[in-house]
Amino acid sequence: MAQDSPQLPEKQLDPAGFSTLLIEEQEDRLTVLLNRPEVRNAIDQQMVDELHRVCEYLEREPKILIIAGSEGVFASGADIGQLRDRRRDDALRGINSTIFARIAKLPMPVIAAIDGYCLGGGAELAYAADFRIGTPAVRIGNPETGLGIMAAAGATWRLKELVGEPLAKEILLAGAVLRAEEALRINLITGIYEAPVLMDAAHKLADRIARQDPLAVRITKTVFHAPAEAHPVIDTLAQGILFESQAKFDRMQDFLDKKMADRIAKKDGTTP
Repeated sequence: MAQDSPQLPEKQLDPAGFSTLLIEEQEDRLTVLLNRPEVRNAIDQQMVDELHRVCEYLEREPKILIIAGSEGVFASGADIGQLRDRRRDDALRGINSTIFARIAKLPMPVIAAIDGYCLGGGAELAYAADFRIGTPAVRIGNPETGLGIMAAAGATWRLKELVGEPLAKEILLAGAVLRAEEALRINLITGIYEAPVLMDAAHKLADRIARQDPLAVRITKTVFHAPAEAHPVIDTLAQGILFESQAKFDRMQDFLDKKMADRIAKKDGTTP
C-alpha cells in the first residue's frame, strides 16, 4: 500500500489559501491585509489561525512583515460575537495573546500601517509591531473595561513600555481613544500619512530596513528585546557572531573603498 508523500514546507504563501487575510509576497517582505470589512476587520478565530500560518512561514523564511487593514479600518477589535461566548478556559488558552506574542518575536521587523479604527485586539496587534505609522483617521485605544473584560493580549505591559504608565492607565482604565495627532505626540505612531500613500510609506520604511544587513537586523531585534539582566553579556555575544559574518567584512570594505575613492576624487578636483 503506497504511503502518502510527506507535505513539503511552503516556499511561498498561497494567497488563495486565506479567507480573512489578503497576502502579497515579495523577495524581502510580506504584506498582509486584515480582510473582514463587513465587521471592520474584527479579529476572529479564523483570522488568528491564518496569522499563525503567516508566522510559521516567516519563522522559516524570514522577511519584513507589513500588516494593514482593508477598506479604511485596521481592526476594530476582537470579534465580539465570538468573545461574548468565550468562558474561563478560553481565556486561559490566550488565543490572541499567543498570536500577538508570536508576531512580536518574528525574526525580521514588523510594520503596522494603521488607518481608521485600531481598537481592542486590533490595538494590541499594533502594539506587537516594531513600527507603527498611521493616517489622520487613526483612532487607537483599548475599550475592553467598558465591555466587562480587560485588554489581556499584551496591552497591560506593552502599552506601559510604549507610552508610559500614566497615559497607559488612561487608555486601559478610563477608555481613552487617541486620535492620530495625540498618538504621534507620544510616539505611539511615528508618522502620519494621508490614506492613499500610507502603504507607500510603509514600503519606504521596509526599503530602509531591507538596505541593512539582514543578519544584523535580526540579531539587533533579538538583543533589543532581551531582558535587562541579559545585558551586556548578550550584546557582546551577539557582536561576536556578527564580527565573523561575511557581510560585515564585505560591507565595511565597501565603505572603506568608497571613502578612499571620494578622497582621491576630491584630491584630483573631480568632485565639488
